[in-house]
This record gives sequence, C-alpha cells and structure tokens, in this order.
Amino acid sequence: SPTLKVGAAPLEKFTTVRHTLPMLSLNNAFDPEEVEAFDRRAREALGHSGIEYAAGPKFDGLAISLVYEAGLFVRGATRGDGYTGEEVTANLRTIRSIPLRLPAQRAVPSLLEVRGEVLMLRADFERLNQRQQVQGEKVFANPRNAAAGSLRQLDPRITAGRKLTFFAYDVSGSEEWAAPKKYSQLLDFIEENGFRLAQERAVVHGVAELLGYYGRIGAARADLAYDIDGVVYKVNSLAEQQQLGFVARAPRFAIAHKFPAEEATSVVLGIDVQVGRTGALTPVARLQPVFVGGVTVTNATLHNFDQVRTKDVHTGDTVVVRRAGDVIPEVVRVVLEKRPAQVERFEMPAICPVCQSRVERIESESAYRCTGGLYCPAQRKQALLHFASRRAMNIEGLG
Repeated sequence: SPTLKVGAAPLEKFTTVRHTLPMLSLNNAFDPEEVEAFDRRAREALGHSGIEYAAGPKFDGLAISLVYEAGLFVRGATRGDGYTGEEVTANLRTIRSIPLRLPAQRAVPSLLEVRGEVLMLRADFERLNQRQQVQGEKVFANPRNAAAGSLRQLDPRITAGRKLTFFAYDVSGSEEWAAPKKYSQLLDFIEENGFRLAQERAVVHGVAELLGYYGRIGAARADLAYDIDGVVYKVNSLAEQQQLGFVARAPRFAIAHKFPAEEATSVVLGIDVQVGRTGALTPVARLQPVFVGGVTVTNATLHNFDQVRTKDVHTGDTVVVRRAGDVIPEVVRVVLEKRPAQVERFEMPAICPVCQSRVERIESESAYRCTGGLYCPAQRKQALLHFASRRAMNIEGLG
C-alpha cells in the first residue's frame, strides 16, 4: 500500500547505524593479468586445479544494507565507511523494489540481512532530468549522483517522487538458518523472496570463462537498463569463501574487474600550480569543459613536473582526458597532430604562488615544495582540513 511506503515526517538529521558485519569494498583488477593472479592465489590457497565462480555486473550505485526481523523490513542503512552508515529506513520504504514484508510461504530466518545497490535506471534518470528542467531546477550529472541525492533526503516525500531501484547481491541470516551451500544459490533464494537481481549473472569456471563473461558484459554494457563500471567475480562455494577469508578491508574470495575509464578530448587553456598540505606543488591543467565519465571536467591533475615533461603537455595542446578510477580527472596524453604552431611551455615557479616563499626541488621525491611551512596560507588551510578530517580527528562542522 502507498500509505505504508510514504508517510514518515521529515528528519532533522540521519542517525548512524553500526553494521553487524562490515560492508567491505572489493579489490580491483584492470587487466587480464590481474584476474589471472587472483585466480592463481585462490587455487593455491584452496589446493584446487580449477574454481567455480559466480559472476555478475558491478552496479554503479549506492551500497545499502536491509535488515528483516520475522520477515518484516525494520531498518536500512548506507554503507558509510564500511563499519558505520546512515539509517535511511524511511526513504528506503518508498522504493517499490524493496519488499516491506517477505513472502510468508518462503522459509526465512528470524533475522535476515540483504545487501545490494540502490540506483536509478537510465530511463528514470532521463525522466527526472526532464522534469527538473521543466520546473527550472538543477539537473543531475549522472544516474549515480541522482540516486545519491535522492536517497539522502531528510524528507522521504522527495525520495518517493524520484524513482529509485534496488538490486540485491548478498544475504546473511541468523544462526538457525540452513543457508545454501553456494553463493549462486543464495542469489536464487533472494530472488524467490521478492528482490530484484541482475539477470546477467552467471556461473563460470576458470580464468578463460571469467574473461569471456567480462567481454560479453562489456559488449552489452551500453544496452543495459542501468550503469555499471565493471563486473564482480566471487568464489561460488560459501565454504571456500570462509576458507579464503579476508585481507585488510577486502575479501580474498572476490574481485571487481573494472572497465577502462571513459576518455574524451579537450584543450589545455592553462597550467596552474596548487600547493598541498606538505607544501608540494602540483601542476593542474585548466581545460575547456568536457563531459567524461558522467561529469563535466574543467581541471585535470598533471601529478608533478616530471609528468608534465614526460607527457609533453603545453598550454594550447589538445589532450585526452579520463577520470582515473572513475574519480580523479587526469591527462592521459597529448594529441600531437592537433598541436598548434604556438604553444606555451610550462615551467615550475621558483617562488610559491600563494606565499612567495622559495620553492626547492626534492630530488628523491621528484617533487617541488614550498619552504614556507605553516606561514603559507595554502599549507595552513590544508593542515587544518586534514586535522579535522574523518581519518584524523573526525570533527564535523569545524568553523
């Protein structure tokens, strides 16, 4: 009933929830050699000549945890930092692909946690942006940003007005539950209980079939109803997953095989220098705005002076740009055949562009560094930001 989907009063803020089991990220592979190394490590650890894997698309959305008690949806939370997330139960109730009550005829444990991804289908994203334009409101850059902005609304009615979809990809239950023996069977169990799953999932054997699956999904990527940024491989046997275990913040039994970053061409309008927390000077290319990887890019890092020389980047050059790891824009290479007759060669400044202190070259680091220390406003600002950041003192709202 819609009255059960929507009706909660707007929140003043989100409360935090600690995950019963951490929501860990996956290690990434970017080429066939890294996939072969992953398979080899798993085979050696398990003593197998060949391993059965469950493969599926890697959604480009927001990881979510749903908790069911006695078959009723009671709590939902974002991934957060993997250990603690934000409770967004009221907003998740508005998503029609999330069952509020599991089918009574299905044997489910008293406590069930379903994990998956909230995203916005491409068709729903287009309709949302058309509506935003008609209403004179801001349009979203890509479906992921739209989904994130829609789910993290303090007023659930706003979330309800934007069509989000939930795709499940994992489940765990309380101790009395006789869980299936294979991950692929777990997915079948989730689907039988009313959750939506990727229909492109498959069970494959060995590296050749893993790479074959990657190629098939890559070829079909543009025709999918939703955005993906790669595929995920998991050892199919749950007992073997337990045996392989975890390392640091990622499982040993799974890996994400990412697609190559989308590339586009732009023109370098200028090269500026940014000063970081340690005083390191980083050249940054100012670009003609270009849409790449779902966002409009106007700046791209050149990393350091040696990279500028190695890539031979000049002001006025046409360059290929991509978002490294689909996050940080970077210049890949110069399109030399499009270089104009007159281009401006970049030189690292001898004095800091912020505080005018002397700049020195650190040969062992291939870096140039401002010697102003905390006298330099740029270093002082970045030091304060670092001090207050989540991985340091974790101070919210520092003024």
